Amino acid sequence: MNPAIISELKSAVGAANVLTEKEDLIPYGFDGTAALKNAATCVIMAESTDHVAAVMTLAAREKIPIVTRGSGTGLSGGSVPVGGGIVLCLVKLDEILEIDSANLTILCQCGVITKAIDDAVTPMGLFYPPDPGSIKISTIGGNVANNSGGLRGLKYGVTRDYVMGMEVVLATGEVCWLGSKCVKDVAGYSMKDLFIGSEGTLGIITKVLLKLVPRPAARKTMLATYDSMENAARTVSKIIERHIIPCTLEFLDRKTCQCVEDFAKVGLPTEAAAVVLMETDGHPVVVAEEAEAMAEIARENGALAVEMAKDDAHATRLASARRSAFSALARIKPTTILEDVTVPRSRLTEIVSFVEEIGVKYDLEIATFGHFGDGNVHPTFLTDETNVEEMERVHEAMSEIFDKTIELEGTITGEHGIGLAKKPYLPRQFADASYGLLAQVKKSLDPDCLLNPGKIF
Repeated sequence: MNPAIISELKSAVGAANVLTEKEDLIPYGFDGTAALKNAATCVIMAESTDHVAAVMTLAAREKIPIVTRGSGTGLSGGSVPVGGGIVLCLVKLDEILEIDSANLTILCQCGVITKAIDDAVTPMGLFYPPDPGSIKISTIGGNVANNSGGLRGLKYGVTRDYVMGMEVVLATGEVCWLGSKCVKDVAGYSMKDLFIGSEGTLGIITKVLLKLVPRPAARKTMLATYDSMENAARTVSKIIERHIIPCTLEFLDRKTCQCVEDFAKVGLPTEAAAVVLMETDGHPVVVAEEAEAMAEIARENGALAVEMAKDDAHATRLASARRSAFSALARIKPTTILEDVTVPRSRLTEIVSFVEEIGVKYDLEIATFGHFGDGNVHPTFLTDETNVEEMERVHEAMSEIFDKTIELEGTITGEHGIGLAKKPYLPRQFADASYGLLAQVKKSLDPDCLLNPGKIF
């Protein structure tokens, strides 16, 4: 990068916050996505919205691309730099600015760790429900930019459902506030919703105003074991048919169970075809009734066993079986590729069976787990990115899984986003006019394509 530009950046944000040495740049050339790495040329560690605005203003003037980054836990290559430019890291914007218990809101800078938000409001009897698998390390700005989901999505929804307002730095360097603390607010277009899930391609989110809810008074967790995925899926359908909406309905297939048990030693049945983690929360009386009803439905639909958590420690141990799935699988092969296709709940059995068939067809090791309650399935390829021939088979297999997902009226991503990894497949899901509309929005807000270039499109 031009030394004069580097000098100007150092003046704007402080010399210590500008990284240009090759060794310092290495961690910023990749995220949590397997097999995607590009060298960064300059990294800025912003400490304030003013820093972000100053960097963006300079970038707009000089036509320098900007890739925004938080903790780098993304799984679609969304924060991987493309074609040089500046990687703008926002982890130092990590303050919780206000907890308003009267209005049930919390105002955070974008670099606050997701779990820290819920931890901060727990003593007040409040709750921030979204819980992506990376909750202990991902930033709230990244969650908003990717509209992250999580295990509690069935009952509580995803990140979008909790964003009431945000501060955004536009491609021009201008700063704007979108939204308010008001539960009802229909003044103008709902612009904040445009930036949620935009993956850093429309603006840079620097502050977020989030909705909180009262913390549930009680919780019950149980684990049901099955000898067939069909029985597990049918149990989920029957629970929903009975108008029970648990906070968690998760599943693991046999391969995932075996890996998790070897990794976490939580007592999973390693020969089961599937296990379903079920959790209900709310008023103690309702929780007790729902837990008993779910256990009964599970047995009626072929569960070999239903284990009810005896206490909070036991519940945490059961839940850890699902939460440790990705970590456990990542130990098996050098490369772990975690996908996140989503289908209507009624088509779950079809997509899971199809993934199994694809594994056989392409001679690949695929483990499957995910959010049965909302139809979000994570086919996980256990492979080796240095094996060129095998990686070709992986990509062919993924392509078929995406096509099948669309055929089943699903979506190629439920929570990870498009980024670099899935952009070739996005036109398959969108009709021409729909895909063109996305491009029109991008051109309107970022005509020079400086914000996270090469992503989505």
